[in-house]
Amino acid sequence: MAAGPTPSTAASFRPPLPPPPPCFDYRSASLADTRASAAAADPALAGLVESGALVRVPRRRFGPVPAWRPPDFAEPEDVWILGTSHLSAESADEVERVLRAVRPDNVVVELCRSRAGIMYASDDASGEPLLKSNMFSLGGAKFFGAVNRSINLGGQSALALRLLLAVFSSKISSGANRPFGEEFRAARRVSEDIGAQLVLGDRPIEITLERALKSLSWDEKTKLVISLFRGITSTTDMPDEKAAVSPYELYEKLSSSYPSLLQPLVHERDMFMAWSLKRSKAVNKSKTVVGVIGKGHMNGVVYALISDQGDLRFRDLVGRESSETWASSVVKGLVRDTVIGLALWALYELLQAAAVHIKL
Repeated sequence: MAAGPTPSTAASFRPPLPPPPPCFDYRSASLADTRASAAAADPALAGLVESGALVRVPRRRFGPVPAWRPPDFAEPEDVWILGTSHLSAESADEVERVLRAVRPDNVVVELCRSRAGIMYASDDASGEPLLKSNMFSLGGAKFFGAVNRSINLGGQSALALRLLLAVFSSKISSGANRPFGEEFRAARRVSEDIGAQLVLGDRPIEITLERALKSLSWDEKTKLVISLFRGITSTTDMPDEKAAVSPYELYEKLSSSYPSLLQPLVHERDMFMAWSLKRSKAVNKSKTVVGVIGKGHMNGVVYALISDQGDLRFRDLVGRESSETWASSVVKGLVRDTVIGLALWALYELLQAAAVHIKL
C-alpha cells in the first residue's frame, strides 16, 4: 500500500489552482469520454455513468507534464473516479463492480495514513462501539502511532479539534445504523484480489485540520469549539440525527458558518486527490487508475485534473504557512497547543465517561 511522501514542515502553502467556477459541471465535462469506455468495460456500468457517479478522464485531458518531473515519469493513461457515500452498503457494491470491470493498476482511496485503519475495521455493525467510526476517528492497530503522527504534523490543537469532530460526527450519524467506510473496505479487498496497488490519496488530516484552524480568527475558533461542545453534550435529538451525514455535508455545514473553512477542508483536498490520481510516484507509468472518493469531491477533483497546467505539486499542496523561525514558532505555540490540547483532551475523556455512565 502506497502512502505517499512525508510532508515537509518548512514549506509554505501556495494554492496551485482556484476552486471550480460556478459554471463548471464535471458530468458534462467528462460524459463523452466515459460512455463508450464504460460500455466496453461492462455495459452494466451505464447506470453509474449516467447518474454521474462514475467518470473517466483520459491522459490527453490532463495538460502538460511539468518540467520538474523526471524524464521517465509517465502519467496514467486513464483515470476513473467513482463517487461514493461513506455510509452506504450500495457504494461498496459499486466499488466492487467497477474495480472488477476496469481492473486498474492502482486504486486511490480518499484516506491518509492515520485513517488507513478504516479499511481494516470490521463491517459488523453488531457490538457497536461507544463512538461510531468516522472520517475523523483515531483507530486501527497503531492507535498511539496515529496520535503521535497527529501531534507531529498538526500540533496538539489540531489533534484536539479532530477528537471533538470525531465525537460530533459520531453523534450526528448515530441514526444511520451503518458502519462507516464500507466502500474503502471493499476497495481493499478487491484490490488484493485483482493485484492492484492501493494508494492513500488524501492529504494528511492533521495538516488539513491545522490549515483549517489557521484560517479562523481566535473569536471564530472559540465559537467553533463552543458550538461543537454544545452539539456533543446536548440531550435533545439533533435535526440530522436520524440521517446519514457524510463528512462533505459536515464540511458544508461548518463552512456556512465559517466560510474560510471551505478552502482547507474541501478545495485544497480536491487538488491533493487530483495530484494523487495523476502525478504521484505511486501511479507512475500506470495504464489505469481508479479513484474511490466521496461524491461531494467529484466536481473539484475532475476540475483539478483537467485544468492543471503542471501546477499541481506535492510541496505546494501540503506546505504550511510560516514566516517564523523554528525557535520562535516553538516558543509561541508551545503554551497555546499544550493548554488547548490538554483541555480538549480532558473534555473528550469526560464525554466518553459520561456516555459510558448513560449506557450503564
